[in-house]
Amino acid sequence: MPKSLSNSYSNNTQPPFMLLIPQEEWQSLHEKLDRLTDMVEKTQRDSSNCDWLESEEARRLLGISPKTWQNYRDQRLIPFSQIGRKIYVNQADIDNFLLRHRIGEHR
Repeated sequence: MPKSLSNSYSNNTQPPFMLLIPQEEWQSLHEKLDRLTDMVEKTQRDSSNCDWLESEEARRLLGISPKTWQNYRDQRLIPFSQIGRKIYVNQADIDNFLLRHRIGEHR
């Protein structure tokens, strides 16, 4: 290695590693990464648009009355957000609540 390159690396680091791969392999890998990036971005867009439910929808999903819903909020059984008088609940929090209260099969 030329002296100028060897001086730029400390004892603990290695010089950059270069790898030659055929162009078609590189293109295939690049296309797969592009598709993966698109899938992640779409998932993030989809989840950000439908994660939050209003109180009425949350109550309907849980099959509970407005009074029971109020008790759940008072007891902080399900996290929620409030803007003015509007209550919003994250779908994932409802799913977690249902999983925590799931009754397994009897054997």
